[in-house]
Amino acid sequence: MKALITGCGIAGPAMAMALREAGIEAEIFEAYGKGAEGVGAFLNLASNGLDALRVLGAHRTVMAAGIPTPRMVMWSGTGKRLGEAANGLALDDGTVSHTILRSDLYRVVRDEAVARGITISYGKRLVTFEETGDRVVAGFEDGTRAEGDVLICAEGVHSRTRALLDPRGPRPRYSGLYGFGGITKVPGLPGEPGTYHMIFGKKAFFGYTVAASGETWWFANLPRRLGDEPADWRPALVEAFAGDHNATADLLRTADLGSGLPVYDLPPLAGWHRGRVVLIGDAAHATSPSAGQGASLAVEDAVVLARCLRDEPGHQQAFARYEAERRGRAERVVAYSRRISNSKAPGPVGRVFRDLVMPAFLRRAADQKSLGWLYRHHVTL
Repeated sequence: MKALITGCGIAGPAMAMALREAGIEAEIFEAYGKGAEGVGAFLNLASNGLDALRVLGAHRTVMAAGIPTPRMVMWSGTGKRLGEAANGLALDDGTVSHTILRSDLYRVVRDEAVARGITISYGKRLVTFEETGDRVVAGFEDGTRAEGDVLICAEGVHSRTRALLDPRGPRPRYSGLYGFGGITKVPGLPGEPGTYHMIFGKKAFFGYTVAASGETWWFANLPRRLGDEPADWRPALVEAFAGDHNATADLLRTADLGSGLPVYDLPPLAGWHRGRVVLIGDAAHATSPSAGQGASLAVEDAVVLARCLRDEPGHQQAFARYEAERRGRAERVVAYSRRISNSKAPGPVGRVFRDLVMPAFLRRAADQKSLGWLYRHHVTL
């Protein structure tokens, strides 16, 4: 069997490595003309995601590139300490969730895939696919074609292949938030390594952790009408946090803001596969970053799909088993993350969450059993 994989972000290389471990040939086709070095801010890689990377033998290199962040402290914009929660559950060997630059995570999984003999072709934007008997043929924008037994789409939330697979399917859903993030030095900002500080401000949401190096890894979520993007985001961000009882507005006056990006998730799809084509990661079940599970779910998908393709008698049975194993969990995470995103918008929904739901959330988070469904999820190959 040979698998064609479209997309060389996080899910694509993880998928190729999992297939290689299962004895299945894979080749990756990336739409952009070069790699994603230096692209993106940072993300949370939960302990369950590191557990899935362990199956592929790639967890140590990833952990070395990140910083451990096992705790969260919640604050109101008035400076009131709302409570503390775990940022994931530690694995049996003590491994905790890590924060890592997206570009570093990409680099590690891409380099691991290349080191294992997996071919990556750039500038290959898929525009069509067709099945010819027992094969699938992918057609790319540059006029080239590739043929394999299955086509695995790992193209992310705005996947073109997903739209070709089901033209009437749901489109990505805007969360109501624009996201910003960066790494900077902020002398005197309170915080200790390993702890995220999450601030539910009066008008927007802010989170940060202070690394052992003294650098502050920060992100902000600003409620905004989609498309209402100013030429300069700084005044809008500073104004949103100026009334809060913390130093976030001062940080944003000088920090490199980058480009604000709208945050999306994906409503449930009718199906994740058709014929010889299947979706994984954000292409199948994009979640907002609020739960810190997007990359982890993608690696879990890769391990499960590779096992199903190895063990089932045909691709249809493999795809059906993969979707049956993964759909319920993924959709639960998407819904959970969306509820958290809603709490970051200061309107009526956000106020209700802070005043009524937040204390209950923190009580559940303090009970490790309540988090088991999210973090105690072991996948095998």
